[in-house]
Amino acid sequence: MSAFSVVIPARFASTRLPGKPLAQIAGRSMIAHVAAGVAKSGAREVIVATDDERVVDAVASMDVRAMLTRKDHASGSDRVMEVAEARGWSDDHVVVNVQGDEPLIPPAVIDQVAGLLQRSDDVGAATLSEPLRDMADVHDENIVKVVVT
Repeated sequence: MSAFSVVIPARFASTRLPGKPLAQIAGRSMIAHVAAGVAKSGAREVIVATDDERVVDAVASMDVRAMLTRKDHASGSDRVMEVAEARGWSDDHVVVNVQGDEPLIPPAVIDQVAGLLQRSDDVGAATLSEPLRDMADVHDENIVKVVVT
């Protein structure tokens, strides 16, 4: 597999849960759990993209980079784009966007997505998803939906 990068957007100023990246899970911040899991993937480079120095500090001792991004981004994807532009990545460089609130994402799944993107010349972006199992989730605006055809 060719080299790929992972960017983890981690917005501190979350409207639903302010400070979410630093929420403690088993004595460690959520962003530390996410970054540690992503670091086990085959990514050449892992960058936490955040709007707050406290998140930068939370991953400073880890084997990942952190980049302070603008506070006015409307989405995590915008934060990922800022990192890609700052790093000067070419259009064909594969970047996997792993959300900063996914502490249980398996590293093998990250590698699988990167591999699929590397083998697909006509695919510019991909999103991991899983089927909704509870119909109540369909109406929950806090759960992102993906339509598959």
